[in-house]
Amino acid sequence: MMLDAGFRDGQMGPPVDTFGGANGEPNARRFEVFGYAFLAYKP
Repeated sequence: MMLDAGFRDGQMGPPVDTFGGANGEPNARRFEVFGYAFLAYKP
């Protein structure tokens, strides 16, 4: 999707536990929900 929007050299970081300590943490763990950092350049 990022590349389709004109971005170049897209990279995705490792999975991050963004729900640690939140009320929805059990559900996030059950459904393997993680956050990811993205880096890209738009010429």
